[in-house]
Amino acid sequence: MLHIQEGKAKESLIIPAAAARLFQDILAQMSEGNMVSVMTQQGELTTQQAADLLNVSRPYLVGLLDGGHIPFRKVGTHRRIYTKDMIAYKQAVDGKRSRALNELAKQAQDLNMGY
Repeated sequence: MLHIQEGKAKESLIIPAAAARLFQDILAQMSEGNMVSVMTQQGELTTQQAADLLNVSRPYLVGLLDGGHIPFRKVGTHRRIYTKDMIAYKQAVDGKRSRALNELAKQAQDLNMGY
């Protein structure tokens, strides 16, 4: 049960455990000074929103779209990317980056480079 108090007014809500965990995760990220965005997976992103999510420039993102790396659709002359497709691409890129960093760290240790 979640208790909300604003001034003297109090309200109680019963929320699913998954929602409580999500709320806890959001508060933890905010307490560390991280920005938090909540979006539906069925939603669509503009090219600028998608570029911001990947932390790249909009022209670079457009190159990824036009190169077939991320699915998109056109609405008139504007590109729209499904959130679920952006998340899948970001997870794949993050996974490759993590594996590459782990391999570099392993090589540095094998070569006794002091890392």
